[in-house]
Amino acid sequence: MTSMQTAENADIAIDIDNLSIHFGSGEDLVKAVDQVSFKIPAKQSFGLVGESGSGKSTILRALAGLNTHCGGQMLLAGEALQNERSKAFYKKVQMVFQDPYASLHPRHTIDKILAEPLAIHGLDNAERRISEVMEQVALPTKFRFRYPHQLSGGQRQRVAIARALILEPKILLLDEPTSALDVSIQAEILNLLNRLRDELSLTYLLVSHDLGVVSYMCEQIAVMQHGKLVELLEVDEHGESHAQHPYTVQLNLASKGYDREVIGQFIDHD
Repeated sequence: MTSMQTAENADIAIDIDNLSIHFGSGEDLVKAVDQVSFKIPAKQSFGLVGESGSGKSTILRALAGLNTHCGGQMLLAGEALQNERSKAFYKKVQMVFQDPYASLHPRHTIDKILAEPLAIHGLDNAERRISEVMEQVALPTKFRFRYPHQLSGGQRQRVAIARALILEPKILLLDEPTSALDVSIQAEILNLLNRLRDELSLTYLLVSHDLGVVSYMCEQIAVMQHGKLVELLEVDEHGESHAQHPYTVQLNLASKGYDREVIGQFIDHD
């Protein structure tokens, strides 16, 4: 590999090359992800969007090492990922799940939830690290010794983000991080994630069914349908992505919510 190629790879945080993920066999074979390729530049936010069952979350889980039935190649900063993920991988890459209540241990205090990753990785200065990460996600210190059920949904998601950040990763995998929240709280969490990306020079891979959310967060969007990548969009400075594929146009209409005029524009595919 030449020095120029090395420099190029250093600028690509995630490289997905011809990824295929199949479940079952014979007549029961399901092509959950079918020959998908894309690259995510370092410090950018990249969106995977599509309806339920499109394969977007399957890709995220494969990257996180939660799904090993993979063909093709996944590279992190130019290095191929193996089925088994090391501790070093999880210091670089962390995941924030959809439901903050389900992803947080109900019998652990926020302090214990945040301290656990530090203990697993043998990191010291837990007191300082916990205080700093709570400040980063704008959680008052009074919440530190409370339990998840004593917090609101938005506060719990801030804890989940803080837990992901406490190991100081460079990449966050975001699986529908706001879909379980009220609309007003969604905006707060999206703005928090945008601020953290700027402050900490993070790279995001964001999965969502909502094209509006992804357009707000991301510079590039991969549109998934039935396991395939059907369109790759660039988002301009106004948050516009200029969809061409009919399926992407439909997703764009769906992101506008319930409106008689909008619903009248939908195409019946049955």
